[in-house]
Amino acid sequence: MLKVHIDADGCPVVLSTVNIAQKSQITPIIYCDTSHEIRVEGVETKIVSKGMDAVDFAILNVVSKGDIVVTQDYGLAAMVLAKGAYCIDQNGREFTNENIDQLLFTRHVGQKIRQAGGRTKGPKKRQKNANEIYEKKFKQLCERARIDAEKA
Repeated sequence: MLKVHIDADGCPVVLSTVNIAQKSQITPIIYCDTSHEIRVEGVETKIVSKGMDAVDFAILNVVSKGDIVVTQDYGLAAMVLAKGAYCIDQNGREFTNENIDQLLFTRHVGQKIRQAGGRTKGPKKRQKNANEIYEKKFKQLCERARIDAEKA
């Protein structure tokens, strides 16, 4: 059975993700740490202890080939892709084997600049239509995951 694993800490699209997943007959699971307990009635929530990357590792330990992960974390996305799962961020950008290396490299360069005392731009402000874009892209990804699962 296909699952959608939602990295819910700081995720603005938890409810829409749950609704779309359920309509697509894909089981949603919410992951959060003890400082962000997020619950949706009728949906399994896995709460992990607070700690750097604790939610990421909880997801990584259970994700299977063909599952979908919703996260904004590039590191988690790279590991999810290596397991044959799909990955999308809260703005509708799908992480793929074609774009993940460049995203990780850009993050690395930014970290180096900050470690050296420099400044980098933060993330862009979320656009008003970001939820609509995300929902459209997530629906498409759910459909593709279901088709791929049926072929397998």
